[in-house]
Amino acid sequence: MKSFTICVAAVVLSGVAFAKLPAPSDEAKAKAAEAAAKTAHAGKVEAFLLCKAQDKVAARTNSASKPAGKDAKGAAPATSACADPGPFVYTPAAPAAPAASAAVAAAPVADKPKK
Repeated sequence: MKSFTICVAAVVLSGVAFAKLPAPSDEAKAKAAEAAAKTAHAGKVEAFLLCKAQDKVAARTNSASKPAGKDAKGAAPATSACADPGPFVYTPAAPAAPAASAAVAAAPVADKPKK
């Protein structure tokens, strides 16, 4: 009896696992796009902060190696300028033009050639 109960539970749960989710609404798609944009901006900010920290370490290494009389071979290489991404600004994409799809739907359908 115990194995029967386990089998029934497995069948019920497998049906739930394979159920399809409804398509996301336009509002959910917009929120997902905004979250993706925020994540991308956060990555740019992290890269900027890392670049600034690397510049600071390179400057400290270069300044410390000059008084020690080390040649340029041991000094840190020059780095490129860091690009500040600025504050996060999200501008949602314009919704798809419904007029274009309506024009396609309203276009007359060509008759099929008769044989």
